[in-house]
Amino acid sequence: MHDDHQPPELSPLVIKGLRTEIGDQVIHDGLDLTVEPGEILGLVGGSGSGKSVLLKSIIGLHRPAAGSIEVFGTDVYTADEEALAAIKRHWGVLFQANALFSTLTVAENVQVPLREIAKLPQELLDGIAAFKIRQAGLSDDAINKYPSELSGGMQKRAGLARAIAHDPKLLLLDEPTSGLDPIMAAQIDRLVHDLARGLGLTVVLVTHDIDTLYAICDRVAALADKRIIAVAPVRELEHFPHPWLHDYLLGKRSRAGAVRMLEAER
Repeated sequence: MHDDHQPPELSPLVIKGLRTEIGDQVIHDGLDLTVEPGEILGLVGGSGSGKSVLLKSIIGLHRPAAGSIEVFGTDVYTADEEALAAIKRHWGVLFQANALFSTLTVAENVQVPLREIAKLPQELLDGIAAFKIRQAGLSDDAINKYPSELSGGMQKRAGLARAIAHDPKLLLLDEPTSGLDPIMAAQIDRLVHDLARGLGLTVVLVTHDIDTLYAICDRVAALADKRIIAVAPVRELEHFPHPWLHDYLLGKRSRAGAVRMLEAER
């Protein structure tokens, strides 16, 4: 039963009027996006559309020329140092290349964000790392291995373990299935879905993988013409009247397009 006296849950991410520039080039102009609590939102766009730049802007790595980015009600670029430090504890990030430290074991990699938050006894750090590594679908054998000793899929899992080490509320993923074969990509999709639902996370994932959109995303935000042109469940976007989005979802090389071609051949 709904409690009318319960305060509304803050949106994990609200972007308004965002303009980002790199040199003389305008990457985003008037970009708006609101992410709903608990959803898995896919972010798609053509090459050079600025998906990764947007992700970096969200976590404070690329200051916008105009507009605002609020994470759980705190503006990332106007917050004081203490407020920003607090809000950083609410997000976990997995970059495309996993960004694992090559000279650290998997367990030591997972402990990095924990060490940034508080001074914890080593025994506790070891225990948390082992638990998160198992949550990410790795066996105990991986705990003391180095990234170079892991397969691509295992590295993704290790990166996810580190991203969730400090129990974030918002998970930001950059191409989580890139470079993986279809079977491993499907396993990572399932892992992201299960982590999101099991831990109550909100997930924003940048992807080129159309199967991911259909398999686990509640909604998809399409980035084109320097802004978000549409946000909706992927099957609704199939009918959105924009040339790039139509070709992306319904073209011959797309998932939906391939299904339609097979149906036409029967």
